[in-house]
Amino acid sequence: MTKKQKINFYILSLFPESFSYFNTSILKRAQENNLIKIQIINPRDFSLNKHKKVDNKPYGGGVGMVMEVEPIYRAINFIKSKIKNSNKKTKVIVFSPRGKKFDQKIAQRFSKIDNLILICGHYEGIDERVKKYIADEEISIGDYILSGGEIPAMVVVDAVSRLIPGVLGKIESLEEIKGSYPVYTRPEKFYPNKKNKKIVWQVPKTLLSGNHKKIKEWRKSKI
Repeated sequence: MTKKQKINFYILSLFPESFSYFNTSILKRAQENNLIKIQIINPRDFSLNKHKKVDNKPYGGGVGMVMEVEPIYRAINFIKSKIKNSNKKTKVIVFSPRGKKFDQKIAQRFSKIDNLILICGHYEGIDERVKKYIADEEISIGDYILSGGEIPAMVVVDAVSRLIPGVLGKIESLEEIKGSYPVYTRPEKFYPNKKNKKIVWQVPKTLLSGNHKKIKEWRKSKI
């Protein structure tokens, strides 16, 4: 019997409380079924500063604070030391507006990795040496600026996890397989204005026909 694929996600974040999303719905079940494992690591736990400070003023001046390289370096080394099988594929990702734009192809590639370590920046960014010497890849989830890397980390975990066999249940649920055609459910007719029955939002007749060939053609035409 083939062993089920499993991915371990290690997320470095100053705000572990941000990730309550992982305790709901599909991702919660995936963890319970041991298809994925998500561990949140706080870089503050690896700070040598007595106040657990992990940021500092940028060299050259400027506003804001920059996350230091040392706590991140120590945290990554700790994570790697916990990965028992050295033959397992491990990749370190840092989120940055300058990174490669995340898409389905990258999600597919990441789904083949055994251990994904995701570094979430905050404040005015991360010391460039993290990107240069520690991370394997720099990723952006879009052409906009967020307050931190927590939301990008959730996007990556969600997009990658759903590609793991068993996470969604039925393989047909995958958008990249069925295509993003319009979908409908009950009722067949919906009246947004109960007093005016002339305004009606209806399900396309093809979907009600029972003709699977025509339904398939209709869906294909809408992709």
